[in-house]
Amino acid sequence: MVISGLAFVGVNGVVKHLGTGLPAVQAAFLRFAFGVIFFLPALRPILRAHYSAAVWRLFGLRGLLHVVAVVFWFYAMARVPVAEMSAVAFLNPVIVLVLAGALLGEPLTLRRLSVVLAALAGALIVLRPGLREVTPGHWSQLVATLCFAFSYVCAKRLSQLAPPGHVVAILSVSVTLGLLPAALWVWQPVTPMQLLLLGVVGALATLGHYAMTQAFRLAPLAMTQPVTFLQILWSAALGALVFAEPVDPWVIAGGAVIIGAVSLNTWAETRAERARIRAATAAAVATAEPGVPPG
Repeated sequence: MVISGLAFVGVNGVVKHLGTGLPAVQAAFLRFAFGVIFFLPALRPILRAHYSAAVWRLFGLRGLLHVVAVVFWFYAMARVPVAEMSAVAFLNPVIVLVLAGALLGEPLTLRRLSVVLAALAGALIVLRPGLREVTPGHWSQLVATLCFAFSYVCAKRLSQLAPPGHVVAILSVSVTLGLLPAALWVWQPVTPMQLLLLGVVGALATLGHYAMTQAFRLAPLAMTQPVTFLQILWSAALGALVFAEPVDPWVIAGGAVIIGAVSLNTWAETRAERARIRAATAAAVATAEPGVPPG
């Protein structure tokens, strides 16, 4: 999870360095085009999978949401301090909690509602509307975070219908194709250095997703989730040391509130899930016939 966090902070830093030299949609297209290269071997098995029309529509919806999200994210990244970008992005899992309740039938319990309210309070600490200007870059990051959350809800549903590798590969291809028309409309000459940096972004993003998947496989979410708070600290250090951005203690405080709320909820839900598993195992043992292993 540490490697994943460093990789994603690296993505933020490289995109920040690219700045506004390229239109946001063109930069996003080139980043995903490089990402598609990593998934070329998976395309033939995907075409042979014969997914239903409903599944392909869900793939398409997720791709559309991601297209909107990455364009707004690239726009915001060039205009908002790195630490603030990371702090606002941590609202993503909180929005997913609400959407999961509304769209997937998962209950929005009192604990989950408390997490949502605490995270919103953390976001207000970061943005401090009324006390300072909330720029178009901030609004762009909020829109991107909301679209990413809807995309992840689609991914949760797709994970029950297709292998994870297919889900990620189709996302990369669909976003690349979705961004292509707009990228061609605003296309500007690209220097070799810009191409190199966007290739680095694609590689770092792939590493980040792979390392995060490995972390989820090796350890409970209650252990991995708190580590993500380090991204705010690394982002603040990156902004201060590389881009001369002042370290804002309010951003660190607001990010800590958001991550603390998400981490407590993850820990509580992990404990509840373990309790359900123990209860189910005990019930199976109690009802098993003598000499016959349960299950």
